[in-house]
Amino acid sequence: MNDINSNQYLIKDEPYYEAQSDEVALYEAAYASRLPVMVKGPTGCGKSRFIEYMAWKLQKPLITVACNEDMTASDLVGRYLLDANGTRWLDGPLTVAARVGAICYLDEIVEARQDTTVVIHPLTDHRRTLPLDKKGELIDAHPDFQLVISYNPGYQSLMKDLKQSTKQRFTGLDFDYPSAKLEMEIVSKEGNIDSETAAKLVQIAETARNLKGHGLDEGISTRLLTYAANLMNQGVEAKSACRMALVRPITDDADIRETLDHSVDAIFG
Repeated sequence: MNDINSNQYLIKDEPYYEAQSDEVALYEAAYASRLPVMVKGPTGCGKSRFIEYMAWKLQKPLITVACNEDMTASDLVGRYLLDANGTRWLDGPLTVAARVGAICYLDEIVEARQDTTVVIHPLTDHRRTLPLDKKGELIDAHPDFQLVISYNPGYQSLMKDLKQSTKQRFTGLDFDYPSAKLEMEIVSKEGNIDSETAAKLVQIAETARNLKGHGLDEGISTRLLTYAANLMNQGVEAKSACRMALVRPITDDADIRETLDHSVDAIFG
């Protein structure tokens, strides 16, 4: 077994997070029962920040895995490695979390192959175990261990979605972009800009979000609004900052770009 100090996974400083509804209380209740949690919502709406905030609030270690299509089961649970003394076993992040009692956060779970996600199943029911087949070991999860996954339903297709056999092992929280008033407060705080400018950025975002399904796959995220604010803080002119941070990243369609550029020009005069 690896010599691991769970304190290295603790979040020391409070992450900035503004609650949209009752998600904090709901998550606390789920954690108290050690129920697995699935958080769903569009890109950049605060899902990962929320999990970081809850780990800090509960004072529990957090191990985050950014899932991708090349990720194998061994990447999650561990593998044997060759070194000067022969072979040694190296735990993967899921195994580490199960051993030390961390919250294991699998971000964008549907990006991983379905044969990979199957390994989480025994950790999400009454067994709370993790079999290490290659090592011949069965891990009983630490009492504090919890599994959390996230994904963006807007990007899902028949080829990229969670199986019902996986979905129904989790409780669920829906996330969306904050209300205009709350999003303005978040952008003002996170981007270190005045409320009036933050409100204008939010107005541009709402214009783009209204185009979702009409030329845009996804609207402008709260994260991108803070990027625009950061550019302005570096002396970049507002319209240029908006084009760089809000318009160019989300579309290559000339007509959609022109529409959003006009919105930027109108809002920032």
